[in-house]
Amino acid sequence: MDSTLSEPHNGSGPAESPAAPSAANGTARPPSTPEGIALAYGSLLLMALLPIFFGALRSVRCARSKIFSQEYINLLLSMYFFVLGILALSHTISPIMNKFFPANFPNKQYQLLFTQGSGENKEEIVNYEFDSKDLVCLTLSSIIGVWYLLRKHWIANNLFGLAFSLNGVELLHLNNVSTGCILLGGLFVYDIFWVFGTNVMVTVAKSFEAPIKLVFPQDLLEKGLEADNFAMLGLGDVVIPGIFIALLLRFDISLKKNTHTYFYTSFVAYIFGLGLTIFIMHVFKHAQPALLYLVPACIGFPLLVALAKGEVTEMFSYEETNDKEKEPASECKEGTPISSSSSSSSTPSETEKKEQACDYAGRPSGG
Repeated sequence: MDSTLSEPHNGSGPAESPAAPSAANGTARPPSTPEGIALAYGSLLLMALLPIFFGALRSVRCARSKIFSQEYINLLLSMYFFVLGILALSHTISPIMNKFFPANFPNKQYQLLFTQGSGENKEEIVNYEFDSKDLVCLTLSSIIGVWYLLRKHWIANNLFGLAFSLNGVELLHLNNVSTGCILLGGLFVYDIFWVFGTNVMVTVAKSFEAPIKLVFPQDLLEKGLEADNFAMLGLGDVVIPGIFIALLLRFDISLKKNTHTYFYTSFVAYIFGLGLTIFIMHVFKHAQPALLYLVPACIGFPLLVALAKGEVTEMFSYEETNDKEKEPASECKEGTPISSSSSSSSTPSETEKKEQACDYAGRPSGG
């Protein structure tokens, strides 16, 4: 996933703006007012922070050759991201929308089931359960999807982009810090080469249209919602550091110290790195590989904290496991026998009940 922070781009909207995750094209047009520039960059910063912060929190619970013309490729991409965007946005807004449904809302349960074969050879292909609330969220997301498909408006683009980012940070898990450092280190070199070493990023950015970047107009104060002088941020600059920050949050929780030191440190480091990217890009008027600044910040700051606290070993030895598999035997050893009570009462005591439950849960089948 490429990533670059792009300088302002002029166009009629996201449909005419770069559509790659990272992109940039220089322009001779002077920027808008300082207030508009500050609003645009501040909004990009805020939109980048929201998916990382809430995606990280939610991640804890979830423990080519060019054959067709550009027009048809853009149409294919639009339809592809239209469907994915609706599903991602529906999944994103569902927890929020559930709080607004009244208590007497008729929430019916549904199941979408596709199978193949019959009898003993029957095999499930799709088995998806949902309810009426999910249908409402899907309908709202579909309306936004049609709006994006017809208008390519920057607000619809950002709604899809934020949904993709949040779902990416929530669902894409790194299982240890070493893997995260290797991933970020490799993409650090990759991003620098493809932005400074070639013009591929700019070419791709001008060729495709898809909601895989966050955009915000710098001339919003002058033109309102029809503004078209965009500053852009690739989703790679959000998701890639975001999944590493989410990993550090889960590492914080594993320490059981009731503090989120590493999460907040890396989150502040991300703000610093992205702010530095925006500053450099604005001063030199050239697209910047955001990971050039984000990777050293997001890895370096938490590592310094770990050195200061003497927890470097714990950080790099942390390995995520599926805790749910361990829950049934958490309070008893496998094969615990059922103990007889010394009490003459025929009613099982609480201790006996617990031991019986342990025996049932922990004993191998056939024992």
